[in-house]
Amino acid sequence: MRTAILRFLAGSLVIAGLAATPALSVPQAAQPPTPPPAAAPPPAAQPAPAAQRPPGLPALDPETETYNERALAEVQKAIAGKENQPAESVFKNIQSFKGAPAGRVPRVMDAFSHALGVSCKKCHDAQNWGSDDKDEKKAARGMVAMNKDINEKYLKTIPGLDDKAVVSCTTCHRGHANPNEGLQGSRPPSPK
Repeated sequence: MRTAILRFLAGSLVIAGLAATPALSVPQAAQPPTPPPAAAPPPAAQPAPAAQRPPGLPALDPETETYNERALAEVQKAIAGKENQPAESVFKNIQSFKGAPAGRVPRVMDAFSHALGVSCKKCHDAQNWGSDDKDEKKAARGMVAMNKDINEKYLKTIPGLDDKAVVSCTTCHRGHANPNEGLQGSRPPSPK
């Protein structure tokens, strides 16, 4: 049983690029921004190339992808010059990512969107990003806390487990808002 658990964790829990908790908790040296060429307009926000997204996630539908790209570009434009400031000093009503550089928050939100296969509007009121009116936003905060607990409290205490093993949204959701949808067909049949 232990071998099966370790094999499962080692094989499916290490999801590169979307593990929000480690990405937000590791301090990084501030990099001086590279100024764009004088004649060129600032580049528009682009989603992570498909090669950088975890394999096996369904693609976002084009309308959702386009909406998310626009929203991400607007947020990045609004925080320009403030990317290295703490997220709570730049964004309204930040709770889960206090202390993280503000520039990291839009990238993490984009990763959440792809991990769940949804647009930003699933959790946010597009007219008031700081609003807590949506239950999905409250659930996402709970999921971030759960993810952090699993990574920091539980995975780190399993003897013999690779110390780089982490869980992320993708671990359970696999591109679906409802995590059960991403698991269909991957569960063994129930014993009778």
